[in-house]
Amino acid sequence: MSGSDRDTLSRADTGPPAPREAGARPPRRSARRRRRGRSEARNARVAAGFVLPFLALFALCFVAPIVYAVHQSLYRTERTGPLGLGREREVFTGLDHYAHALADDRFLAGFGRVLLFGAVQIPLMIVLATVLALLLESAGARGVTFFRSAFFLPYGVPGVIASILWGFLYVPGISPLVEIARSVGWDVDFLSSGTVLWSIANIVTWQFTGYNMLVLIAQLKSVPAELYEAARIDGANAWQVARHIKIPLIRPALVLTGVFSIIGTLQLFAEPMVLRPLASAIDSGFTPNLHAYSEAFVGNNQHVAAAEAVLLALVACALSFGFLRLAGGRAEGRR
Repeated sequence: MSGSDRDTLSRADTGPPAPREAGARPPRRSARRRRRGRSEARNARVAAGFVLPFLALFALCFVAPIVYAVHQSLYRTERTGPLGLGREREVFTGLDHYAHALADDRFLAGFGRVLLFGAVQIPLMIVLATVLALLLESAGARGVTFFRSAFFLPYGVPGVIASILWGFLYVPGISPLVEIARSVGWDVDFLSSGTVLWSIANIVTWQFTGYNMLVLIAQLKSVPAELYEAARIDGANAWQVARHIKIPLIRPALVLTGVFSIIGTLQLFAEPMVLRPLASAIDSGFTPNLHAYSEAFVGNNQHVAAAEAVLLALVACALSFGFLRLAGGRAEGRR
């Protein structure tokens, strides 16, 4: 018998290889998947280690105060015993404090005042920031670093300090601006009832225009330079490039600055608070924030103040989301 015949008989006796059981996996692939699973679990633990401190601070400094303010707005404090010197207890009042806040004419007048303030000041500030950003990012701009730092510098001044500085420029007798205006025959009072709101608007515009400008510049820097070159090759001038390319492409940054400005306007507090001793037109209800502060720390009615703070937050959310929907709707319509 030849060797090939013996090999054939040997294979016939051995038979075909046994079939692999259903569901069985090669040991190497199973070990590789186990190692990958352990690696993913380890990465998840590392990521959680980085995120948990932020979540803890967020819950402590943001969520907890909101929950406490809502709780305070739904209760009132009652004191027992003679002359109210006994124990204190909290009584659930429902929406009574909200009704009290909405029935306060000064609180509602403060809302109307900041809405008028925002309707004038926010567009003016955004337009000014946009113009400055476009000028500083133009091809022929010189001294960009210097002017960018100079325009941003007021944002580094705290609002209280800025209000004090401008207060000296508004008070008659010590203000060079008032003296210059009177020298040309213009008798102006920056702190009168008809002008103090716009004097505050000037402080806010001076302080935050540079910040919004930097946000817009950052968006402009993300625009590919090839678009500008193609537009110039097609014969577009600087105005056409700015109108048809730059401004549409920085629309997300414009929306962002608009939302921040709306929220900041409703939270207006430091400027009227500092100017209040100088201007008799600024009372405790000049802005909603100032009215809530007066209720809490002057009237010792922290529950009504909490209700006013919650209402202020709700109005800020409604206006911000409404502005986002409006801006998003216009963007979809243009597409």
